[in-house]
Amino acid sequence: MNIEKTCAFTGHRQMEENFDVSRMEEVITAFIEEGYDTFLSGMAMGFDMLAAELVLKLKKIFPEIKLIACVPCEGQSRYFPPEEKARYNKILRQCDEVRTLSNHYYNGCMQARDRYMVDNCNLLFAYKRVNEGGTYYTLKYALSQNKRICLL
Repeated sequence: MNIEKTCAFTGHRQMEENFDVSRMEEVITAFIEEGYDTFLSGMAMGFDMLAAELVLKLKKIFPEIKLIACVPCEGQSRYFPPEEKARYNKILRQCDEVRTLSNHYYNGCMQARDRYMVDNCNLLFAYKRVNEGGTYYTLKYALSQNKRICLL
């Protein structure tokens, strides 16, 4: 994996009612056309899984791109609603690689996953609406690491 050509995703679990999925797809397509070929998803509900699904869709047009799931711990989807758990498992089956960062949940494993993704990318594509929570934490960390950031 070439970090210079790697993009990671971070965003809220809840998206605004008027969220523009087609705009998100356009932005990811522009990244691919710019040379980004590896995409990291933390596989949380909401923005992360939507981003992963869009990358999988775009693989049909750009077969050279890769999707890597960065799972914070085994059993990440344990408390997901059944529909989201099925969606999660479907995405994981289609990933080029699944990196499970811990074999168990611990306090801070989600932030460790976020730092891992930032440390292994050049570009962070983020959907942030509030200055708190995991997305805000990840953006602050990316800024401290001088990563390129694109906000949606």
